[in-house]
Amino acid sequence: MSYQAYVDRYLPLLEAELLDGLAGMTALPAHYGMMQYHMGWLDAGFAPVETSQGKRLRPMLCLLACEAVGGRFEHALPAAAAIELVHNFSLIHDDIEDGSSLRRHRATVWKLWGLAHGINCGDGMLSAAFVKLSRLPERGVAAQQAVSALRILAEVCLTLTEGQHLDMAFETQMDVNLDDYLSMIDKKTAALVGCATHLGALLGGADPDTVAAYARFGEHLGLAFQVVDDLLGIWGQEYQTGKPTSADIRTRKKTLPIVYALGDPELRSLYSHESLTETDVAQVLAVLGRQGARQFTEEVANGHSAQAMEYLRQVGQETPARRALSEFAQSLLTRTS
Repeated sequence: MSYQAYVDRYLPLLEAELLDGLAGMTALPAHYGMMQYHMGWLDAGFAPVETSQGKRLRPMLCLLACEAVGGRFEHALPAAAAIELVHNFSLIHDDIEDGSSLRRHRATVWKLWGLAHGINCGDGMLSAAFVKLSRLPERGVAAQQAVSALRILAEVCLTLTEGQHLDMAFETQMDVNLDDYLSMIDKKTAALVGCATHLGALLGGADPDTVAAYARFGEHLGLAFQVVDDLLGIWGQEYQTGKPTSADIRTRKKTLPIVYALGDPELRSLYSHESLTETDVAQVLAVLGRQGARQFTEEVANGHSAQAMEYLRQVGQETPARRALSEFAQSLLTRTS
């Protein structure tokens, strides 16, 4: 089976699991309606709508990892849903912290209902994640495994906040180096992807060495995913990414290509401006071209993808689900959105 075939198989069950985790509409329709709006199920008037719901990347990886090590993916469904809820909690709060008014081509929660409701909505999403995870024993998961899963996800949630702290701190710093940046995206992005494959292998009953290898596979996959995002944020096409070309430059984000070239005095001068004109953006692109930033970023993405594949090759038997994981890892490097 291809990766997409697994997605088609898992997705309806995952969406049902997620909806079950946010099924408090009758008690407080507006509160849970905001959460379901963010998840892409409802419009701003809380009526059902068909719109982008995101890639559901992390829960898919969790379910695939579970099946890849010989487990039953149904056992991991609560964990997969919890991971997606944690991811979306972080997005709701990121939108507030970044002042972002749009996500997936729609107004963000805080933009529609205000900062206070946005914060509360994100808090509710995080709480729902742990309620969902607590239901693992109902799916036949042993108590010790369920407690381990709870601890792993809680620790990763703390790591996410560390990554977000660093990301916000970098906004006002001009001395961010490559190690600083890679540490930040490891915490902010890769940790949760690694958590997904970690929990999947754990709940699939794999031995400790295999579980650790799957965790590292996911972490490097997450790093590659973020670095490709950094490429698309500068050189991606608007009709594919849904963002203006050079979007990350326009907002003066310090993504990997920028950090790589920050030693260039012209770039440092341009990034010290409060806002960038079209001419400034063109000059930044010229500096990045002169410094070889795109090639360097592609090499970093390729390197983490290769490391992810090496961890996957090290353990366990070849299974259809593991081949699908490998297919997905390789597809990351050529994605356009």
